[in-house]
Amino acid sequence: MGAVRTGRMPRAVREQQMLDAVVQIFGRRGHTAASMDEIAELAGISEPLVYLYLNSKEDLFTACIRREAAALTGAVRDGVRPGLSADRQLWEGLRAFFTHTARHPEGWAVLHLQARTHGEPFAAEIAAMRAEIVAFVAELILVAAREAHHDPALPERDVAGLAEALVGAAESLAAWANATPGVTSRQAAATLMNFAWAGLGDLMENRPWSPPVEPARGQGRG
Repeated sequence: MGAVRTGRMPRAVREQQMLDAVVQIFGRRGHTAASMDEIAELAGISEPLVYLYLNSKEDLFTACIRREAAALTGAVRDGVRPGLSADRQLWEGLRAFFTHTARHPEGWAVLHLQARTHGEPFAAEIAAMRAEIVAFVAELILVAAREAHHDPALPERDVAGLAEALVGAAESLAAWANATPGVTSRQAAATLMNFAWAGLGDLMENRPWSPPVEPARGQGRG
């Protein structure tokens, strides 16, 4: 009777296993504090094998950022069902965002905290991910404008600014929610929805808030 042959783990599977370890270590301790031997030990492989797959810690970090960014943007896009009303589409997108960041806190820490603080090329990877999400949110805001006016009535710059503000708020709220015991992804999404949609609703009904008129320079208030 011949010996049982054990198949080698496919490269793609091994790479994902290695990146899982990278996310855990970088997300908890940061890029600088992490070591290649620590990554190898957690992944269950030898340190030379880590270098065989990716040449350096910087390459590992870049691969990690790209994987986590693709997973997050994919989750947000997949969470929005076409054909829903504008508020439901925004709600579903927020739910998907907060659900993903809650389920993958180390991955979110890598994207939101670690990658931003280590300069290029890591910051460029994050900027590309963020630009994709902002563009997607801008599309949802345009859907809301079309629903309200049957034509996009908002200037392009206003739409871009609203999308940037909403994404920035979501990023900060996700970091807070992950650090605050008892806050669910649904609660976080509802908090931002209440904060954002009330204002967007008035805007879509042509009731924008306007800043007070400032007195002309040199003119006292009396």
